[in-house]
Amino acid sequence: MWAMTMLSEPQFSRHRIELMKPVSLIYIIDDIFDVYGTLDELMLFTEAIKRWDIASIDLLPSHMKICCMALHNITNEIAYFVYKEHRWNPIDSLRRAWGELCDAFLVEARWYASGHIPKPEEYLKSAVISSAMHMLCVNIFFLLGEQITKESIDYLEGHPTIISSPAMILRLLDDLGKVKDGNQEGFDGSYLECYLKENPNSSVENAKKHMKGMILDAWKRLNKECLSSPEPFSRRFAQSSLNGARLVRTMYDYDGHFPENQVNSLLYN
Repeated sequence: MWAMTMLSEPQFSRHRIELMKPVSLIYIIDDIFDVYGTLDELMLFTEAIKRWDIASIDLLPSHMKICCMALHNITNEIAYFVYKEHRWNPIDSLRRAWGELCDAFLVEARWYASGHIPKPEEYLKSAVISSAMHMLCVNIFFLLGEQITKESIDYLEGHPTIISSPAMILRLLDDLGKVKDGNQEGFDGSYLECYLKENPNSSVENAKKHMKGMILDAWKRLNKECLSSPEPFSRRFAQSSLNGARLVRTMYDYDGHFPENQVNSLLYN
């Protein structure tokens, strides 16, 4: 649904195909950090991604090697597509975005492994990146190929409001839907837990109310960006970001799962 929503215009059929490749990898890498790697393995994995050196994957388990190879191949394919379409090589920006995403995943893996509950501000700083909205938007920016300049790339890599706001909406709505398993130990990865530790006199309901207020503020910032001139980005890129936030809202109206009739309505009506 991400590709269909964020690149919805008919002429972007090939772009949607390309976008689904990193989308799929985001879910796979997220699972590696959540389930399929020890902390030591995850540190090696993150370093291999950041170095972007095939030779550095030799020490990784086989499933991580396969993932690294797929990441290299897919990123090179997208870079080639962008260069062919728009005469700009985005490989350095794409590599940095993947490295940054894995860094954020690793920070959260360390919190979970140690049982550390971060301060709410510390959590959000990482969570806005680990939501992967920035990773999605970087790919979309280059796939669209509109207003690509050094200035716009520098601005893009600085996590501007037009990206950080939908990222915050995604993470906070996801966290509102989380219910901690009573048998789980350590940090469960939600803003709610961070907020309650920082504010022990607050009730769960008041904490949720606070989070909903933060989501509303993020929507206001995003709407302001999209209604004003989105410079240095194009209107179409701003619309993609807005549509991503709209999809998040729709997803969590159904607890993260679309009923079949809702999918059919979105696609065909």
